[in-house]
This record gives sequence, structure tokens and C-alpha cells, in this order.
Amino acid sequence: MKKWIFVGALLSFFNGNAQDLESILLAAGDANQLINQYIEPALKGLTYSVNGGWYTSAETHKKFGFDVTIAANAAFVPNKDKTFLFNPSDYTFLSAPSQNNENLPTVLGQDGNSTMVDVRVPVGDGTFKIASFEMPGGVAEDLPASGVLAPTIQVGFGLPTKTDIKLRLVPNLNYDDRVAASLFGLGLQHDLSQYFPLMEVSPLSLSVLGAFTTTKAEYELLNDANTSNVNVINGVAEFKLNTWMVQAIAGVNLKIINFYASAGYNSGNSTLKLLGDYTLSYDLEDENGSPLGTVSESLIDPININADTGGVRGTVGMRVNLSVFKLFADFTLQEYNTVTAGIAVSVR
Repeated sequence: MKKWIFVGALLSFFNGNAQDLESILLAAGDANQLINQYIEPALKGLTYSVNGGWYTSAETHKKFGFDVTIAANAAFVPNKDKTFLFNPSDYTFLSAPSQNNENLPTVLGQDGNSTMVDVRVPVGDGTFKIASFEMPGGVAEDLPASGVLAPTIQVGFGLPTKTDIKLRLVPNLNYDDRVAASLFGLGLQHDLSQYFPLMEVSPLSLSVLGAFTTTKAEYELLNDANTSNVNVINGVAEFKLNTWMVQAIAGVNLKIINFYASAGYNSGNSTLKLLGDYTLSYDLEDENGSPLGTVSESLIDPININADTGGVRGTVGMRVNLSVFKLFADFTLQEYNTVTAGIAVSVR
């Protein structure tokens, strides 16, 4: 049911859980806060994952050298971000049947047991709009090693200034009738060893790298037979992510094997929007709970969530050189620790 492509966690969520976000719109003024608590770990995890795999060595190419790199980045979700505390006192209109605080799964948690959330919204004339919905579960069981995946294909090219330009490009593609995504990334890695003559005749190398990535994905939302009290017209879940990173990289370059380590900073800004026209149906009750009928409410583009993520990162890795073929793997220590592995074809 959930498919993984180059922005794995995002599109897995869209194919399996984005449709479920419609029902949370019944939370009225609490909907943005509740959806944000549920989805934020995926937004953060994708930032850290997309920023992986930009380099496999502290060395840059000679003039007109090039490489083609295929890598898989997996950012691992800390336990604290696999659940969130649902505290009814934090919301204006919501309560759970137990009336107690509950730990509910985030999108990157376990599927878990179904949790119903009750909605009671005062209309202003002594009556109340009443509804209930089921919180969606997590997708952890669908994630390899519970990691947020971001597979990448990258091309690097050596410029005359001992600088590599690196490009990631996925044009806007439709992966099925309802999902479309695109990605663009640009990086520059500059050799600092050239400014230290002794390093040029040693196996040591030093460079600095900066990179930017932007990605967008859209998922068409249709009416769900299981959510009869939410009607959708032209519904779209839209995700956008911009990430930046800078790294100082040091390496030891031997004939068969290279070792590298780096330190730097990465950050990202992501948005999730639910666009389109939505009609919500509520039961209407008086203050004593007696039914009075039903009432409808119309919403346009109801959800706009923005998440900023950033922090220091440190990486250690190694690359095995098999002629023009290179095998590499590294580990990055950061808020969401990340593992990268892959293969490259490189011509110096």
C-alpha cells in the first residue's frame, strides 16, 4: 500500500496516511496543532536524510573528472519522536474517550491501536457541533530498519579551480495517478589542500562543501468511503522541502581505501498544506446532549504547517576503490542519526 521512491518517507506517508488527514479536519481550530504533532517527525527526518550522501571523499576531481553516484540515506527516528502526548487540556475542542493523557503514534511510530478523538465545538447559541474521528497510525513497520529513506542519484564534475560541482535532478514525475514529485540539488566542493603545499604530496586532503536541495511532492486527495462526514473537491496534499548544509571534510587517501570525516551544519524548512475545498458534516446537539440534526461547514485550503530543522552534524566514513568503481558507507551523528551507503563510478 505504501510506496517508496526518492523521498521515501514522504510518499509512503502520502500513499498510506495522507487520506486520513481529512478526518482530522473535523478538529476545527485544533486541526493544525494536531496534524503538526503527528507529522513533524517525518518533516524533520526528511531534512536530515536528504542532506546525506553529498560526498565520498575529501578529494575533488581533477579538471573534467566526473562521477555518478547512487546512494541510500536513512535517518533514524529517536524514540521520543515516535509518539506524542495527546493532552486534552492542550486543545480547545478535543477529548479522548478515556479523558486521560495518551501517547499516540506519530507518522513515524508504530501503527498501534485505534484511538478515537471526540470533537465538541460550541456554535454560539447554546448548541454544539459534535463529531469523532480516528487518529491515523504510524508507518514504522514499512520503513527498512525504521529509517526515513532518501535514495539519491548524483552527478559530479571537476572544474578547473579544483572544485567539484554536484547535481541532483529528478524532473516532475507522476509515480501513479495520484502522486507527483520532483527534486533539484546543487553542491560545490572546493579543495583546500592546494593552499598547503605539504598536503599535496601527502595522503591527506582537506576540502569544504556547501549544498542546497529543494523537493516537492503532491498527492491527490479523494473522497474516502470510510470518512462520510468529510467531502473533498480538488483536494491535494502538498509538501515542499528546502535544505542547506555546509561541511569541512578531511580525508586520508590510500590506494585501495579512503577514510574521511567531516563536521558542519545543516538546516531545512518544510511545509505541508492541504489544499482544495472541504465540506465537514457535524451532528448538532443542545447543551444537554439532545440531538437537533446536522450542520455543515465549508473550508478552503485548511491546513498550512511549517517546520524548521537544523543543527550540527559530524560524519565518519570510508570508501573502497575498485578501479573506477567505488563502494562507500558513512555514519552521521546528528539529531536524527543517519547512515549512507552506495556505489559510484568515478573518473579522476
